[in-house]
Amino acid sequence: MHGLIGKIRSAPGKREELLDILLQATGSLPGCLNYIVARDPADTTAIWVTEVWVDAASHKASLSLPEVQEAIARAKPLIVGFDFQIETEPAGGFGLPKS
Repeated sequence: MHGLIGKIRSAPGKREELLDILLQATGSLPGCLNYIVARDPADTTAIWVTEVWVDAASHKASLSLPEVQEAIARAKPLIVGFDFQIETEPAGGFGLPKS
């Protein structure tokens, strides 16, 4: 499995709009086992995204899907930056198959 954990910083006052865009883009993504979008309770501009994919190729392929490309285009003006992105190798857990 392939995992990603990232922190996105929105423009001030735009976090909820950005959250909505990210959540709308989380429909059926081939190879995606888990996609969680969360507010940072200590920072009104921060959003955490946690993803688990079957493999890195599935994640890469998802970035070319029309609905993902549309979401990226809509989200870009609302994003100030990405604080960091961590790549992980999920071993399993509630809702995930054992690797």
